[in-house]
Amino acid sequence: MEPDPAMLAEFQREFGSVRSLPGTAEDIPLPSASFDAVLVGQAMHWFDLDRAIPEIARVLTPSGVLGALWNVNDDRVSWVEMLAQISKGKANVTLLRWRDSAGRARQERLAAAGSGLFQAPEVGEFEHGQRRTAASLLATIATHSNLLVMTGPERARLLAQVREILQARPETATGEFVLPMVTAVLRATRK
Repeated sequence: MEPDPAMLAEFQREFGSVRSLPGTAEDIPLPSASFDAVLVGQAMHWFDLDRAIPEIARVLTPSGVLGALWNVNDDRVSWVEMLAQISKGKANVTLLRWRDSAGRARQERLAAAGSGLFQAPEVGEFEHGQRRTAASLLATIATHSNLLVMTGPERARLLAQVREILQARPETATGEFVLPMVTAVLRATRK
């Protein structure tokens, strides 16, 4: 499901054999109790949770599962922590910020919006990494929603600072490197 017509067209172009529909989390164009699972990847922060969570519960079968995931940068690694400090949390949620506040807030928000429709969410963390270059990481950071809502000059300043760090650090200055990441997962079962 995709609310943006251009993104839906791109998805259909790339994955034409996969069924795709226009829709939003707040108004899912599918029958009630018709799915065993709903997976939300990197998007729940865009939802009106007071409307979306009951709508997701509506399309889930009893004991169906809502899974939500977020890829976070692992700021236990020093150069990743430096990027997080420069961006003041605007580039991406990091693992330690997830653990300290963002993850807990999302769990609480999911529970509150679910109005007793779901069991308490379970939490999981899965470490991995992505092969990147300084240019590819900078290009990805430039697409993060927190940067997209910045003013042009503010975004340009932040991206220039990120570029400087990536060019200065031996881990990231030349060629490919691994960006350490963790996928943080919330799993809630429909009552």
